[in-house]
Amino acid sequence: MENWLNKQAALVPDKTALIFKDQSWSFQQLREETWVLNGKLQNVVGDLHGRIGLLAANTFDSYLTILALQDLGVEIVLLNFRLSLFELSKQINIAKINQVLVDDSLQDRNKELGKLAKVADVKCWKLSQIKRLAEHEPNVAKEYEDKRVTTIMFTSGTTGNPHGVLQTFKNHFFSAVGSAINLGLQANDMWLCAVPLFHISGLSIMMRSLIYGMPVLLIEHFEEKQVTRLLQEKQVTLMSVVPQMLKRLLALFPVEGYNQNFRCFLLGGAAIDEKTLRQCIALNLPVIQSYGMTETCSQVVALSFSDALSAVGSVGKPLFPVQLRINERTKEIEIKAPSVVPGYLGNTVAYEKKITKDGWFKTGDIGHYDKAKFLFVEGRKGEMLISGGENIFPDEIENAYAGFPAITEFAVCGVPDDKWGEVPVGFYVSRQIISENELIEYGKKKLAHFKIPKYFVRVESLPRTASGKVKRYELAKKLR
Repeated sequence: MENWLNKQAALVPDKTALIFKDQSWSFQQLREETWVLNGKLQNVVGDLHGRIGLLAANTFDSYLTILALQDLGVEIVLLNFRLSLFELSKQINIAKINQVLVDDSLQDRNKELGKLAKVADVKCWKLSQIKRLAEHEPNVAKEYEDKRVTTIMFTSGTTGNPHGVLQTFKNHFFSAVGSAINLGLQANDMWLCAVPLFHISGLSIMMRSLIYGMPVLLIEHFEEKQVTRLLQEKQVTLMSVVPQMLKRLLALFPVEGYNQNFRCFLLGGAAIDEKTLRQCIALNLPVIQSYGMTETCSQVVALSFSDALSAVGSVGKPLFPVQLRINERTKEIEIKAPSVVPGYLGNTVAYEKKITKDGWFKTGDIGHYDKAKFLFVEGRKGEMLISGGENIFPDEIENAYAGFPAITEFAVCGVPDDKWGEVPVGFYVSRQIISENELIEYGKKKLAHFKIPKYFVRVESLPRTASGKVKRYELAKKLR
């Protein structure tokens, strides 16, 4: 395929490509800025191919760096700045990189990053340092090879064992195509990006911009008051959210609504609970629930807003380029699609274990179809509890307690038990301490007795990944 940014700069040179902090760049201007940075980056990565780490923030500098490295044909290892130095060092070692680019703004957020060079034995470059380097003639890839790896992204690691996921240009392209078929594509579309660029939820918005010729409104981090104002004042049509972001926005939803062009929220991370769904329906605020993963470069299943109430708890039906089936024996969700990645970095064995003999990708999620062929995700295969011989999925319990009035967040993990093997424990966030009897009685109305948590723990917050998923293994540590 022809270089995506080159193509848009030729087709729609004056169309807005990016808005950040009230400054905007057209596709042509973004192209020119990228050429300059391309020439400077050659001092660090050479002029073609190779691999480098990037600690990106949601800033113009990080956005531009991703584009420039992509043009150089460099494999970009997108690192999560929220991780500990130990976790980052482990990923850097797996990726076999000796240089990491660091967005300057991250030094203020994570003081530990100043020690990364020494701890991980790598050369760290601030993006401001790159700007001061000598400029060479830009060496820009004229074409993107379908099978070439362009980004490497470590899985969220809800189990604590992430994999480096190899994402190709083909994967990103077909992910964008599937999204366009699902959500439609309009001439005035603008996507508000408040999710991290180092995560597939944020990076996929960048890729859609290049493929659709669509502007992105980029903000540094999610803050509900700021986002509400932007959704009112800017001509945003789409925004990606996780359930916690959506709930915080609903609490501030203005009487006059958002701007007249706003079309919908794309919800990932988890299915919406019925209470929140009914609130969205009452406000006539479309929410498209979706299911996807790093290994599929974003959404592969989605639920239309018109079907949401009749299929509460479902993530929808497979998008057009996607084939999906449920393994009859294991009940695991399996996928075949052009957006499924070709492998894991340095771990061929782990990836091959996820591919069936006939070429389907095993997601690690357990699910089922209803009679109308809507997909329901019951939970992660590795997170299922077996208590007294009964299979229990934390997601089901969490959804049941989502409607408890005084609880803002709720999560479940399993702990060993001498009598039952394992039992579920509930962790909740609330302004007040709630009696255990009250929580048990509430559970009895919605769950089988063996699914009701045996203990309840009040916490200030839940440990989450960049995509908003709960790190259950960290919750379990609190009980040791």
